[in-house]
Order: sequence, then structure tokens, then C-alpha cells
Amino acid sequence: QVQLVESGGRLVQAGGSLRLSCVATGSTFSTYPMGWFRQAPRKEREFVAVISRSGGSTDYADSVKGRFTISRDNAKNTVYLQMNSLKPDDTAVYYCADYRWESFSRLWARDMAGYDYWGQGTQVTVSS
Repeated sequence: QVQLVESGGRLVQAGGSLRLSCVATGSTFSTYPMGWFRQAPRKEREFVAVISRSGGSTDYADSVKGRFTISRDNAKNTVYLQMNSLKPDDTAVYYCADYRWESFSRLWARDMAGYDYWGQGTQVTVSS
């Protein structure tokens, strides 16, 4: 059973930075891509970023491109989301997820159905 545990969310002012972490247990972490999604109040969960199993390939939602960076450390079974230039619209619960297949496609990576396991989420609140 794969378990994903996110951390690092907190209240931050607009323009600030945060780094989220997601630790995976119970899996062969380096075998699969990993993704980040977020869900704001009264909105659907949406794709944020995905990273390949080696870390050599990434993809981002247009809304975060150039501000957020996804990375991973396979030795630590951890995936990160560095978030810079935060905006109030970035306020959401952020979730990490374990992709179903060994290589991600841009289409499936943006769909929740492309992921097997999810963490419980970490709250990010950006004040104006």
C-alpha cells in the first residue's frame, strides 16, 4: 500500500515563497512519475505539475509556469514543489499523487484518473 504524506503548507503573504514536500512510503518511488494537484474552495481539483521518474522531464499548468518548480529526490522518496511569487489565487489544498504508469503523457498527467494514490493534502493560504 502506497502512502503519500505532504507537508510545508502554511499562511504566506503574496509575493512570498513556499516549498512543499511529499514523502512516499510503501512503493518503489523511482519507478513512477509524481504529480501535484490543488483544490481551492468551491472549485474542482486541478493539475499543477508533474515530474518523470528520473526527474528529467516536467510539465506545468499554465497558471504556475515560471513560478513553480517540481523536483524529486529518489534517494529520499520525496517530491517537492517550490512555489515562488505566490498569489492569492494560489490558495488551495495541495495534493501529491503517484502516476499510474512509468512514463507520463501530457494528456493523462493532467487528469486525476492518471494517478493511483493520493496524499491527504496540505493547506496553502496566500494573503493579499
